[in-house]
Amino acid sequence: MELRTTTASLALAEEFGIARGSRTTQSVVQLELEHDGVVGRGEAAPIYYRGESIDSAADFLTSAAPPLLGDDPFALESIEERLEDVDGEAAGKAALDAALHDWIGRRLGVPLWRLLGLSPEAPPTSYTIGIDSLEGTRDRARRARGFRALKLKVGGAEDLARVEAVRDESDAPLRVDANEGWTLESARELLPELIRLDVELVEQPFPADDLDSFRALRELSPRLPVIADEGCHDLRDVAPAADYADGINVKLAKSGGVREAVRMIHAARALGLRVMLGCMVESQLGVAPAAAIASLADWVDLDGHLLLADEPFTGLRFEDGRVLPGMEAGLGVAPA
Repeated sequence: MELRTTTASLALAEEFGIARGSRTTQSVVQLELEHDGVVGRGEAAPIYYRGESIDSAADFLTSAAPPLLGDDPFALESIEERLEDVDGEAAGKAALDAALHDWIGRRLGVPLWRLLGLSPEAPPTSYTIGIDSLEGTRDRARRARGFRALKLKVGGAEDLARVEAVRDESDAPLRVDANEGWTLESARELLPELIRLDVELVEQPFPADDLDSFRALRELSPRLPVIADEGCHDLRDVAPAADYADGINVKLAKSGGVREAVRMIHAARALGLRVMLGCMVESQLGVAPAAAIASLADWVDLDGHLLLADEPFTGLRFEDGRVLPGMEAGLGVAPA
């Protein structure tokens, strides 16, 4: 199997802000895996708080991964076991996992969702409104009226006013994501108001290691469901999350790929947790593997490619507020 990588800078349609900062571009590593004349593709969007970078993902895919692949792309279990010898690099592993599944699907002429025995349907995706001024938030909400659910990034001085501004513009289901930006005190002040404004859930209100605040929040009544994101990366984190959260946000860039993501979802169900399926800021190539398993989720947040100024890949469908997998073989996407 031959691996080829390129680094791409994806321009966002507008500045994207969260509690930890803002950006106007997203760098990714795009991968091609060729074997027997068939090419499978994947994309890595490394997460910095996991100690990963564009350089480390590219180095993993060009140096560490090739000797571990073997010569049979169908041998996913064995390949995954060998890749466990490499610490971290979840985003690079997710890109490789996507390319292998894309290759298998293309070789067999079957879309990934069908290969996995799933449905191509999915809940509506939320559309993310980044941290902005009050008027900027209002304008973004006004322009997002075509979406059937919204996610508002919070963790700043005007959180409540910004939630009220979005609610003035839209009656769509509204979720808030603090990206570890709240304290327990601010959460206690905000939650009654968020309930009044019919907010659906709160994602990662506190730093991942501040479990005391998560547990204290669970004692409040009434309260909103709490979803763990930064605190839940792979299967090992699912059972601990059940002790302090009501659900988990599964992202392939954290889990290392489709196979681990599906394991996480089944484990969450067994533990009574609800499931959000998310993504990073990625092209359709990066979002496509998650779209293939979106029918398994309660909530979907697969808008990464919808935040871009230009789309380098095509194939995903956007119908009635839902991001749906392509009907072509493999991941169902191709270069634009």
